[in-house]
Amino acid sequence: MHTSNNNTGGAVVDNIIPFTPEGEFYFNKGVRAFRKREFEKASKWLRRAVELSPKQPVYQCQLSVVHTETGDYHTANQILMNVLADFGHEYVDCYYLISNNYAHLGLFQDAKKYAKEYLNKAPEGDFKEEAEQLVSVLDIEEEEDEDDDWAFEEEDELMMHQESAFYYMERQQWKEALPILEEMIRLFPNFVSAKHDYAVCLFFAGEEQEAIELEEDWREQEPLSLHSMCNLAVFYFHQGKTPQSQGHIQKLRNVYPIGEQQKLRVAATLTQVGEYEAAYDRFCRLEKGKLKGHLSYYKWFSIAAYHTGEPSKALSLWEEGCTRHPNLAEQGGPWQQG
Repeated sequence: MHTSNNNTGGAVVDNIIPFTPEGEFYFNKGVRAFRKREFEKASKWLRRAVELSPKQPVYQCQLSVVHTETGDYHTANQILMNVLADFGHEYVDCYYLISNNYAHLGLFQDAKKYAKEYLNKAPEGDFKEEAEQLVSVLDIEEEEDEDDDWAFEEEDELMMHQESAFYYMERQQWKEALPILEEMIRLFPNFVSAKHDYAVCLFFAGEEQEAIELEEDWREQEPLSLHSMCNLAVFYFHQGKTPQSQGHIQKLRNVYPIGEQQKLRVAATLTQVGEYEAAYDRFCRLEKGKLKGHLSYYKWFSIAAYHTGEPSKALSLWEEGCTRHPNLAEQGGPWQQG
């Protein structure tokens, strides 16, 4: 700080050097919050640290651990993959952390692959015992299911694709989901929902007409398809084609699926097309315990609640959703939508 004297003999500040926190400042705040198990705060500070110091991989690794603790395993792995791509051999612990996340997701082939890669690259590493134990457990699983190896691998691969597409769609990253869904359609042609999810991504990525044409073709082949009803109701609603949209909405009002995933799809669709009362009723019937992993559950339920005169309920749902799925906060609150 530089000072000079004025005519009255007092000190006048010529130049103040402002305090500008750097990445390390926010990293330390994030670590302190993490140790207190204040994961939302930890994520916030660590994201800021990464923004300010993108070439500090340890900040990214710590952020991935926060996501692992909150059950957001795909986000954790995406961060770790980026670290490996940018810094490679310097951060071999990433291989074990990735394998651990895959194990939590039930993607055991990938978990084993990355655990072995870790042991290969760091035979005396800090996670040696954990990695060996994980590989041992997965070897036992394989021995017990020896006759079902092919089915296991196929199911594992399908689940991996499905989880990846789900990750991007929940975050409205439509273009990122498209190539994954294209591959799913090619590899697993009998997995029907992939093609309908593909149409959704295509529509919101800007290819509206192509998405509608595809969905209309599929509806002709399967007139009672719940996927087609939901998608076309939303597509036509967004295009302002009320008569076409209403035709599908009326059908959905009379559909009561058995599975929770299908129930959620109908409730979310009714919210998206402005049928808030009907949507809110459907959401209240859902088994929350089975849907906590779905960002869309909290998003559309809170919006339906807000528009049916339940602002406190909407806020409570939104806050819980943001705690479980930090990316939800980026999509704007229920009062900003609908």
